[in-house]
Amino acid sequence: MRQDFGGFGGGDPPVSNRAVTLLVGAGVALLLIALVLLNSYTVIEAGTRGVLKNFGQIVGVLGEGLHFRAPFISTVTIVDVKTQRYESNATAASRDLQIVSTQVVLNYRPDPTTVDTLVREIGPEYERRIVDPAVQEALKAATAQFTAEELITKRPEVSAAIQDVLESRLSVRGILVESVAITDFNFSEEFTRAIEAKQVAEQDALRAQNELRRAQVEAQQQVARAEAEAKARLEVARAEAEALRLQREVISPALLQLRFIERWDGVLPRFMGGGDSNSVLPMFMVPADELTAPASPARPTPAPTPTPTP
Repeated sequence: MRQDFGGFGGGDPPVSNRAVTLLVGAGVALLLIALVLLNSYTVIEAGTRGVLKNFGQIVGVLGEGLHFRAPFISTVTIVDVKTQRYESNATAASRDLQIVSTQVVLNYRPDPTTVDTLVREIGPEYERRIVDPAVQEALKAATAQFTAEELITKRPEVSAAIQDVLESRLSVRGILVESVAITDFNFSEEFTRAIEAKQVAEQDALRAQNELRRAQVEAQQQVARAEAEAKARLEVARAEAEALRLQREVISPALLQLRFIERWDGVLPRFMGGGDSNSVLPMFMVPADELTAPASPARPTPAPTPTPTP
C-alpha cells in the first residue's frame, strides 16, 4: 500500500502549493504595477505649483490639476503660491539715536511664473534664506530715516518705507510683497518717560489755553451785555426826553385849566384870584364844612384896671 505524507518524499507537489505560489507572484506584480501607477501621475492642489524634475534637473512648472510623469524618473517639488504671513522683530536705532524694537507683519507670496527659478537658485527654504534677512534690513533702513517721535506719529510713512525696501530686495528673487504692517514699537524706559512727560505738558498747555479762551469769551460776553444795557438805558432816556419835549410843546394855559376843571370835585375854593381871563393864579381849597359852620361870637375885650393914686 502507498502512503502520502503531504509532499514529503518523492512525487509531484500538491495543487495547493502551486496556487499559493501563483497568488504571491500575482500580488507582487500588482504591487509593482500600483507603484508604477502611483509614480506616473501627480495632483497639484489649488494655490500651489509643481516644479518638475527629471533626474534632478528642472524641466518645467506644473499648474493646478492632474499631471502624468515618468515613474521613478521624474519628481515634483510643491511650492505654495498663496499669500503667506511672516512676522519678525528687529531692533534698530532711529535718526535721533533712540533704540527702537519694531514688530512687523509681512504678507507675501512667490510669483507663480518664476517658482522654478526660485527653487533652482534658493530652494524650498526661501523664507529662512532671503525673506527674514530682507525684513531685518528693511526695518533697520526705514527706522534710521525717522526720529523716535516720527516713528509713532508717521506710522503709515514708516510702513511704506519698509515695503519699498522689501519690494526692491525680494522682487528680483521672484517673491511678491503684498503688504507690510507695523504691529508694535517698543522704546527704552527713559524715552517712554520723556514722551509721557511731554504729553502731560502739552495737555496742561492745552488746558490753560482753553481756560484763557473761555475767560476771553466770558469777558466779551460781559462787555456785550454792558453795552446792551447802556444802549437800552440811552434809548429809554431819549424816549423820556422826547416825551418831555412833546409835552412842553402841547401844554398851554388853556390845557392846564382844562385839566384842573376835569379834576375839580365841585367844591369852591376859599380864596381865588386872577387877572384877565388868560391868567391862572393859585387856588387854595377850603373844605365846605368850614364855609357853612357858624361864626363864633367875639369875646369882649376886658377894660383896663385903674391904677390907684397914692
